[in-house]
Amino acid sequence: MATDKTKVEKEYTVEEKLKALYELQTMLSEIDRIKTLRGELPLEVQDLEDEIVGLETRIQNFHKEIEELKAAGVAKKVEIQNAQTLIDKYTAQQDNVRNNREFDFLSKEIEFQTLEIELCEKRIREFAAAQQSKNEEVIACQETLQDRKHILGEKKSELEEIVSETKQDEEKLREKAKKIEARIEPRLLSAFKRIRKNARNGLAVVYIQRDACGGCFNRIPPQRQLDIKMRKKIIVCEYCGRIMIDPELAGVAEKLAEKEK
Repeated sequence: MATDKTKVEKEYTVEEKLKALYELQTMLSEIDRIKTLRGELPLEVQDLEDEIVGLETRIQNFHKEIEELKAAGVAKKVEIQNAQTLIDKYTAQQDNVRNNREFDFLSKEIEFQTLEIELCEKRIREFAAAQQSKNEEVIACQETLQDRKHILGEKKSELEEIVSETKQDEEKLREKAKKIEARIEPRLLSAFKRIRKNARNGLAVVYIQRDACGGCFNRIPPQRQLDIKMRKKIIVCEYCGRIMIDPELAGVAEKLAEKEK
């Protein structure tokens, strides 16, 4: 006769659930401490990398604009040569004109081409000035780029050193946290994460300190303190929404007693 084997999940008491939540909170708080140790370095590194990319793009654009200005200057020089050729041609033709009308026409053409040359020369000077300005911009950007790369190298080394020192500890803590999470029912775990996300210091589970909530420090009525100490149900602070436990469950009762003496 075949027997059906059903997997029965272990039922945890409220006290065990609270203890698991506090253990999880302790692990995650330690991970938070490691992240704080790293400080703003990851963001600073990212900002520097973004700034370097921006500077390199600006330098590339400046170089492109400089090449365009050079090409425009060359084009104007060609226009000057063409205009000068026409002037020489019209000047030579003036020696062979048959009447004043033809002479005046050639004179106007020479005048027009002369003005074209002057305009081209003006544009060439403007292009040269723009090139000079762009070259100065490139030099300034390159100096800034080298400075940022130097700072980035220092920040990366500092970050890598901190990460190498804390990575193993963080991985161990995350593994322990995962094992603890497996012991907590999904709804309760979800509520814990929601509370922790909304809490300013990341604390979702706090113990009573001096008759007050360890999270927001609002006073807790004696009857409510007794209910928390009984560990028969999960109780949250009516002010900040954090899950509350008694100091004994958190293993800090003796330390608190010494402080209060």
